[in-house]
Amino acid sequence: MSRAAHRAPGGLAGRLSDLFWRRPGLFLLLLLALPLTWLGLVYIGSLLALLLQSFFSIDEFSGLINYDFTLKTYAELLRPANFDIILRTVLMAAAVTVAAAIVAFPIAYYAARYARGRMKALFYLAVMLPLWSSYLVKVYAWKLILAKEGILNWAVEGIGASAVLNAVLAIPVIGGNSLSVSYIGTFLVFLYVWLPFMILPLQASLERVPANLLEASDDLGAGSGQTFRHVILPLAMPGLIAGSIFTFSLTLGDYIIPQIVGSSRRFIGQAVYQHQGTAGNIPLAAAFAVVPILIMGLYLWAAKRKGAFDAL
Repeated sequence: MSRAAHRAPGGLAGRLSDLFWRRPGLFLLLLLALPLTWLGLVYIGSLLALLLQSFFSIDEFSGLINYDFTLKTYAELLRPANFDIILRTVLMAAAVTVAAAIVAFPIAYYAARYARGRMKALFYLAVMLPLWSSYLVKVYAWKLILAKEGILNWAVEGIGASAVLNAVLAIPVIGGNSLSVSYIGTFLVFLYVWLPFMILPLQASLERVPANLLEASDDLGAGSGQTFRHVILPLAMPGLIAGSIFTFSLTLGDYIIPQIVGSSRRFIGQAVYQHQGTAGNIPLAAAFAVVPILIMGLYLWAAKRKGAFDAL
């Protein structure tokens, strides 16, 4: 069919339609102009402003911001109190990510390989349902569950395992008077809240694993462990990487869960909130906020070098 047959009727609309048909790149540019402008001004612009603020410092005598370019604020991150905050947050994020992968893998594997029809619909409903409820409601509900008078403590007493729980709570650093005021409680709430973000990418990745590869591995005499290590795990790695990006980054930046559940020791999100709000030390708050960005940048760079994104 000729080009003239595709042309729209006359008028401005017709001329524009003809122009966009002949130059699809211009049409794509106009479609993306508004969201790209928003992304550039609001998101990237705010990040650049944040980065710029981190190179300023606070005058310890007057409490005013000194706008001279300096690395003094970043040096403050190496002070023991501030470095402990960074280390504490990174270790918690790593622990939550590893635990989420361990818990999510069998769930995702069952959903990908065996769930069909109604069972798959129930799987998606069970995974997505917690995401439909309020974030704060879930956190406060867990605070009540983990409290000394909470249902979890009552259930532990009912099965006669109070001594085990008390022994766990007596562990230095991670323990406390109850689960609701301990790192263990913070870890459990983080794991519950972010677990769906690990399950769904893993399930999508495992669904793309060809069944004939598993059959071939079995025919060649490989055991279940060998099949998992050499066939399933490498092919599921893109989903595992995607899920770990979600769980790790969300844990790094969260300040609400550690504020409500856990000890009084701060995480990066709390430090940013307190320095920016209560203390008024915006440069230090900005420097703390840059830390998760740098950590995630290094993580993504390392994952890309290992070829983890090649199958995405």
